[in-house]
Amino acid sequence: MPNQAIAPGHVAVITGAASGIGRAAAERYAALGMKVALADLPGPALDAASETVRSKADAASVIAVGADVSRPDDVGRLRDRVYETFGAVHVLMNNAAIGLNPGSAFKAPDQWRQLLDINMGGVINGVQAFVPAMIAQASPGLIINTGSKQGITTPPGNLAYNVSKAAVKAFTEGVAHELRNIPGCAITAHLLIPGFTFTGMTGRAEKPVAAWTADQVIDFMLTCIARGDFYILCPDNDITRATDERRMAWAAGDIIENRPALSRWHPDFAAAFETFMKQS
Repeated sequence: MPNQAIAPGHVAVITGAASGIGRAAAERYAALGMKVALADLPGPALDAASETVRSKADAASVIAVGADVSRPDDVGRLRDRVYETFGAVHVLMNNAAIGLNPGSAFKAPDQWRQLLDINMGGVINGVQAFVPAMIAQASPGLIINTGSKQGITTPPGNLAYNVSKAAVKAFTEGVAHELRNIPGCAITAHLLIPGFTFTGMTGRAEKPVAAWTADQVIDFMLTCIARGDFYILCPDNDITRATDERRMAWAAGDIIENRPALSRWHPDFAAAFETFMKQS
């Protein structure tokens, strides 16, 4: 059964809505007859996305709000604008993120701070600004926070991004627990975990064969939400769920087996990892 929060006339708020997964989500919600608030940094990309979404819906049911999600005051103004315009929020999708790579753990503190303020702080700001009012509505609601597989297996290469997405995972798990312990609360939280997806972060002009489109991610997300999944673990055209599950099990096994950190990439454990991945 479709989730009751996703229904014609209901209201969806999406951050990072100017491109990629956020824009695809905004278009889909509008096509489903929902009222949509697109939030992103102000500029041509947000303007273009809002025009596209308006073309799929009644123009009066779509608003675009320039906001920097790392700034609590901006997110508060976004909330106020949405409630003033539509009177309610049923779906909150905290999706805004950047792929900035500061490199070493020992360098570029300003870049580290910027990435964490957006990728982690933006999710926290969104939840703290919107969810108390959503609870007060006493109606079904959804919180969807966009995480990453890199926040679970934490592969070498972009430590700052991994840290930010690991924080989103832990935060969303805690939010889900807190919500289900509020008497009468009909709001659920979900963690979207995209696979390889062709977005602006991909850094390529053409879609790689292995990548899913943002629309495929949204299709999969809606299916998972309809059946009540918390962890929305997306495959792609190259990596199956079974492969993801084995990689995540190995990562957890580092603690259980007292292996070195990130043993998957440790030369002494390369053969053991390959053997583990071949097991059914």
